[in-house]
Amino acid sequence: MELFYYVLFGAMAAVVAVLELGGKTNKDRITTSQAFNSFKNNYILVYSLMMAGDWLQGPYVYYLYSTYGFGKGDIGQLFIAGFGSSMLFGTIVGSLADKQGRKRACVTYCITYILSCVTKHSPQYKILMVGRILGGIATSLLFSSFESWLVAEHFKRGFESQWLSLTFSKAIFVGNGLVAIIAGLFGNFLVDSLNLGPVSPFDAAACFLAIGMAIILSSWSENYGDPSESKDLLTQFKGAAVAIASDEKIALLGAIQSLFEGSMYTFVFLWTPALSPNDEDIPHGFIFATFMLASMLGSSFAARLMAKNSPKVESYMQIVFVVSSAALMLPILTTFLVPPSNVKGGGITFAGSIQLLGFCAFESCVGIFWPSIMKMRSQYIPEEARSTIMNFFRIPLNLFVCIVLYNVNAFPITVMFGMCSIFLFVASILQRRLAAIADKPKAEDWTAMKERDTEADPLNAP
Repeated sequence: MELFYYVLFGAMAAVVAVLELGGKTNKDRITTSQAFNSFKNNYILVYSLMMAGDWLQGPYVYYLYSTYGFGKGDIGQLFIAGFGSSMLFGTIVGSLADKQGRKRACVTYCITYILSCVTKHSPQYKILMVGRILGGIATSLLFSSFESWLVAEHFKRGFESQWLSLTFSKAIFVGNGLVAIIAGLFGNFLVDSLNLGPVSPFDAAACFLAIGMAIILSSWSENYGDPSESKDLLTQFKGAAVAIASDEKIALLGAIQSLFEGSMYTFVFLWTPALSPNDEDIPHGFIFATFMLASMLGSSFAARLMAKNSPKVESYMQIVFVVSSAALMLPILTTFLVPPSNVKGGGITFAGSIQLLGFCAFESCVGIFWPSIMKMRSQYIPEEARSTIMNFFRIPLNLFVCIVLYNVNAFPITVMFGMCSIFLFVASILQRRLAAIADKPKAEDWTAMKERDTEADPLNAP
């Protein structure tokens, strides 16, 4: 493997080590309590196990389907089914968390994802389709119920609001960075070293999910959004829609999240063909690990930023979105500025090396984005409908990804990157607007809205 990959990985690992081990001054540290540290560590352990269950599956889904003899078209339909399921069924199931309980929803995630892993043992297309639908539902629960439980439980236990950012940044650093790297290596060990076959990572994922579920059942208490018996699911949806429509900050946050995550998921499908346009031999696993290390660097940097009162999250995220937009412009710029190579195979090209640096910058922005968007959601989304509104945010995201997947071969790769870059730039403009109105009081709080909606149809509300 070329020296370039090792130098890049080593340089970022050194920066992460400095930031985490030796780069924090007393100003960067927040004094917390023993009770909070125990609570934080318990959540990070559970979140890491949940993410391990997710990360173990990722690299082998496409490969497993191909070993069962399915072509690109059939596999594409399975992926679309997963995102479509997350958009339709996941929104409903995820929204039930506010009324039925967030702990119960987290347990439902474990059971649903374990069942999805079990379906991978069957080569039958219909059973695999059921597995993708279950996986889509589980994804919605993963990205709403756990965060909703954490925020509610944090404040229920009387912890300071500033401490919440510590849990967010550390959970992303460990769960979305370190665990992703270890899961990739462990999956590779199971499949290639032990020759257990491409279904073995799914079995391992089910085991991690079961362990996490046991910890949730034994150590987590239940909390709710709005447990009122009079509220059916449709009324809950209407109330969430009114909250988004009546509060510009929530609407902006939803749009920003959809634009960034839509670009991020599109990037997942694009980076491999971008780095190997002529079937260059690139180390996919090592590059994935490098991306995860870049994400860890970003989350570590975000922890330092959020430990201070200035700059505010709303301010520095404008810069993050501009940088991420510029990073995804590199494949377009290299197309025009670097002479293309027509040699088939071989190692990564000069243009590919430049793009890889840009992609690492983008992944660092992803690492900053996750804890930062979590902090903003904890500030702006009303507790009573947190899971419902967060799943509403995922509807345009999943719709966008389904459209991209369906048309992935219809447009040149540069057009797709250009579209993502534009979306990210628009996100920076919306973030600027959010920063401008961040301190303005809401036109109407959730309680008043609920009281009004009992007297009038929420859809007809002014």
